[in-house]
Amino acid sequence: MGLLPELQRLLHRHVDQTVLPSVVVKASETVTEPMPAVTDPVFAFIAQGAKRAICGDTVYDYEAGEFLVVSVELPVTAHVSEAPYVALGLRLEPALIAGLLLETAGDRGPADTPGIAVSAASEELLDPVVRLIRLLDRPADIPVLGAAIEREIVWRLITGDQGAMVRQIGLADSRLAQISRAIRWIRQNYADPFRVEDASRVAGMSVTSFHRHFRAVTTMTPIQYQKQIRLQEARARLIAEPHDVAGVGYAVGYGSPSQFSREYRRMFGAPPGADAARLQGMPQTHPVGV
Repeated sequence: MGLLPELQRLLHRHVDQTVLPSVVVKASETVTEPMPAVTDPVFAFIAQGAKRAICGDTVYDYEAGEFLVVSVELPVTAHVSEAPYVALGLRLEPALIAGLLLETAGDRGPADTPGIAVSAASEELLDPVVRLIRLLDRPADIPVLGAAIEREIVWRLITGDQGAMVRQIGLADSRLAQISRAIRWIRQNYADPFRVEDASRVAGMSVTSFHRHFRAVTTMTPIQYQKQIRLQEARARLIAEPHDVAGVGYAVGYGSPSQFSREYRRMFGAPPGADAARLQGMPQTHPVGV
């Protein structure tokens, strides 16, 4: 049996089981609705089926044998586009990546790398992924071997096609780290009027440099990023409060109900109230990327 068919069998058998706190296994027997969310840094490998993720104006399609890497918190809309579907997600921890870089004194790579990319998995990467999931059949081995195999997977990512992006996650003084600080600030203050001077100050950059690097990482401008965060937060609130459209719009920073409704419809394809009513009772979706 090849590695990919074995991984498909293992993942289907262990859906929603935990091998490590940083790892999640998800499956779907049907295609799913496009749903927006903000993703953390993650490695998401598809063993069967296919998924589509949209970040800004860019579409990322990935299928069995391919993986998505995200290096920064990004607003992404994703859905299962081909089923049956099964995938593994591994959260990418800056401390683990930083430790590997310190041990190897490896090349830092280019400063401006995109925050999201798709690649085909090499045999060198697929092998430790399979060995990690095999541990679910031998749970007594997990405390001894699990962390070591996770390190091996991350090392294969660091030395693979998307290594420059992954390395930036572990560098405290990287451009990605500076943009990440600004992204966290925007997410915390998404309902306030946006001033690029404030965000660039948080990042420790000039306004011109901040705009350039922010777009290189996120594929969108800072104001477009804030708008997507506002609208995603509004959608989450509307599911709980579908009859208070105006109140939700004000709560996320819109001073005009008509502007809120117009921008919401442009992003989600339906007016706020109608979209919230449709979403109520829908099954929970997978984490972005997985």
